[in-house]
Amino acid sequence: MNESNIDWILALACLLAGIGIGAIGYHLLNANVARNQKVRQKLAETELELNQVRDSLNNHFAQAAELISNIQRQSQELQQQIMLGADKLSDDVQLKRRLHQQGGEELVDDENESSLYAPRDYAEGTDMSDDYVIAPKHEQDSTQPPRY
Repeated sequence: MNESNIDWILALACLLAGIGIGAIGYHLLNANVARNQKVRQKLAETELELNQVRDSLNNHFAQAAELISNIQRQSQELQQQIMLGADKLSDDVQLKRRLHQQGGEELVDDENESSLYAPRDYAEGTDMSDDYVIAPKHEQDSTQPPRY
């Protein structure tokens, strides 16, 4: 064999070895990239699903709140209708009084008008004297613990 043929064979063998090593390195490095791409895709799908669940949960709570307000409104309407019916048709004063107390209204009859009164922000008669003064703190008895 000729020395020049050995140089060409050696160069060709090195080229093939370099291509093989490069292919193996590319495959190993690309495997992590593909795995990362799958993880990113799964994360995006999970975030989309989470957003859909949040939206459906928000819609559910909005519908539940609307239904509750409808029930409360209908309950108040029913209570008003029962009170009006009891006022018109019933002779039982205790029943009327109880219905109006549950409805948050006060029943005003001619016979019970004297028992109803408006609260006042002052005392009647001589409950408080004009010379009533609160003692300063340093003059109070210090043996008793402070009241809260």
